[in-house]
Amino acid sequence: MPAAPGWLREELVTLAWCWRLARRDGVVVGLTSHDRDLVIAGTRYRAAPGMKPSAIETSDSLDAGTMDIEGAVSSAALAAADLDAGRWDGAELVLMVADWTAPDVDPVVVARGELGPVERRGGGFSAELQGVTRRLDAPVCPATAPACRATLGDRACRIDLAPRTHVRRVVAVAGRRVTLDAPVTAGTLAFGELMWIEGRACGLASPVIADDGLRLDLAEVPGVLPALPARVRLTEGCDRQLATCRTRFGNAINFRGEAHLPGNDLLTRYPGG
Repeated sequence: MPAAPGWLREELVTLAWCWRLARRDGVVVGLTSHDRDLVIAGTRYRAAPGMKPSAIETSDSLDAGTMDIEGAVSSAALAAADLDAGRWDGAELVLMVADWTAPDVDPVVVARGELGPVERRGGGFSAELQGVTRRLDAPVCPATAPACRATLGDRACRIDLAPRTHVRRVVAVAGRRVTLDAPVTAGTLAFGELMWIEGRACGLASPVIADDGLRLDLAEVPGVLPALPARVRLTEGCDRQLATCRTRFGNAINFRGEAHLPGNDLLTRYPGG
């Protein structure tokens, strides 16, 4: 590990905590514990004295350590509506300490990772910073399963989603059911996605459970809805079954599953079952 810079070894340390948050939709926000805004590497870090990390411990081990982040909803940068809507869940975070008297000097990176689900209580919020070593928890190799492991449209599936993406307007919302202004082919949106592309919910996506072409049942509806009618982007889905891959998409050659492999219950099946 490189030695600490000289400004960290001074008798009087002029350091400030800095957080760089990058949301999944591309929005980047900088926050600092200093009482004035700082500009570091072209990014403005807004003064946010309410932000604070928990105790931090560093080591050279590969343990997937975590850290709690707490803060106050005190500016438009971290609006309560965005926190409640889940816009900040999964955001990439870099925690640094910088010399506020010389913001042009490279800061020291203390931790980096992704935010877990954000919890809000009144005027404050908290989230767990999940370290990059959490990725080591992922399976080394895929497990066999009768269903396809690919996601419709990804590099393994290779289906072109451009002709299977539609833009419509939502004209009514009742619970988790939304009604479109014009139908799509019935049954093609189940297991797909609805993304709001205008209004207060712009950028938020909701998985589609079922559809009849004109009405869609969603897994969840954003806590903040735009004024209706509102435009949405609809992406078709797939139930990951071999029959669907073969008949609907003509893509059985890229099926990433073992539909004909006997399951663990092979020896316990009754004759004729």
